[in-house]
Amino acid sequence: MEFTPLVVGVTGSQRATSYTRQAIEHALDAAERAGADTDHVDLANADLPLYDPDRDLADAGDAEALLERVREADAVVVGSPNYHSSYSSTFRNFHDYCGSDEYEDTPVGLVVVAGGGTIASPLDHLRVTMRGVHADVVAEQVGVRNASRYFEDGALTDDDLAQRLDDLASAVVDAAYRWELADREPRN
Repeated sequence: MEFTPLVVGVTGSQRATSYTRQAIEHALDAAERAGADTDHVDLANADLPLYDPDRDLADAGDAEALLERVREADAVVVGSPNYHSSYSSTFRNFHDYCGSDEYEDTPVGLVVVAGGGTIASPLDHLRVTMRGVHADVVAEQVGVRNASRYFEDGALTDDDLAQRLDDLASAVVDAAYRWELADREPRN
């Protein structure tokens, strides 16, 4: 049986001209070039009320459908802008809906984009919270400082950053293949 991994990108930005979205779209294009199918969960376009653990998912806008899209993924690339040295409330709200059902044994790549400042703390926060839902966070990660230097008119213009995003995409696709192969091997 032939296996084609599904890589889902999750963009945690509300901004219409988001550099985070552009980075995730580049990573998804690279995943397709590496042989994957892709899907983009762009949270700016989602009807996702503030997480309430007492609310039924059926009454939570797009939550149930978004969670299903992530559950179906063989690998995920999450991206967030840096807000106050952490990830965005847009991503946090979605992440609060998620649990190990969505990410158990799923390779995840991390992307943080900053208009200026640091990317280290948001990457750490993403890594810790993704591992908290049992994601297999890959070693490759992409942090972008001073993002306006790397994008122009909706396009990524920096070859080094493009290569880093390509490498991240390759890492999650390769990890998805490894997980699939491990699932097929007989266990003693």
